[in-house]
Amino acid sequence: MPINQLGNSGLYVSQLGLGCMSLGTEEKKATEIVKKALDLGINYFDTADLYDFGENEEIVGKALKGQRDKVILATKVGNSWTPGKEGWEWDPSKEHILSAVKDSLHRLNTDYIDLYQLHGGTIEDPTEETIEAFEELKKGGYIREYGISSIRPNVIKRFVENSSIVSVMMQYSMLDTRPEEWLDYLHNNNISVIARGPLAKGLLTERGLEKLQEKFNGKSYLDYNNEELADLLPKLTQLSVEKPLQSSAFHYCLTHPAVATVIPGASSLEQLEANVSAIYEKGLGQDEYKAYKELLKQSIYETHR
Repeated sequence: MPINQLGNSGLYVSQLGLGCMSLGTEEKKATEIVKKALDLGINYFDTADLYDFGENEEIVGKALKGQRDKVILATKVGNSWTPGKEGWEWDPSKEHILSAVKDSLHRLNTDYIDLYQLHGGTIEDPTEETIEAFEELKKGGYIREYGISSIRPNVIKRFVENSSIVSVMMQYSMLDTRPEEWLDYLHNNNISVIARGPLAKGLLTERGLEKLQEKFNGKSYLDYNNEELADLLPKLTQLSVEKPLQSSAFHYCLTHPAVATVIPGASSLEQLEANVSAIYEKGLGQDEYKAYKELLKQSIYETHR
């Protein structure tokens, strides 16, 4: 599995990571997926304290027992909840971060977190104290590096200019190209992009049209309606004639040097194996990449950006 450096850090992540949110709460099944991912060369595992209110971290921690030195383990912070109480609240305060990291370390059964990420962000946040918290955790050895998960330009710019983040996680795919306006900027600042949702909820796979009917019947995906997607997806598939569409979807994101890894989820071994098979397909050549760009420029989402 090819690996890429995360920013200018000492973290090297597999081009294909595992977004753990989709693992579910059936521990045996989730553990099988995590262990298989390791066997297939994936070394980057991304979870969050909010996923299943901490249960996801516990499952991932147990599944990685005895393999800790072989993986780059990432989790997220910024959402506070009370057991037994419905919902959660946004809390990027220093006090919360310094407290929440202890809970994540315990659930993950580890002494340190490789990449600790702020799980969101707004312009009203007390950013200085948020950064102070991450820097203190880094100096104390509780985390190796930190980043943010955000698509908001003002939040991204604030952290780039005032912190030592090594990564920004963004939803990025052929159907959601908003991050492209930031890729050069981040790359020039030695900050990597972690691309979540690279398959656009399964639309960018060979079963994309089936997923469209199953998941989005009567609904839209971002600015696309069903009719527009029903027109666009076959065109994308035709362009990907030499490889599965999901392979082209992964490599479309990875073409820009700012993108270090794509992290689709997997709720079954079959999905995981299909993702790994797709990443090993040959990447996109410049002509192929330009062809996808041209097609996407004609789509409704690009038109209304």
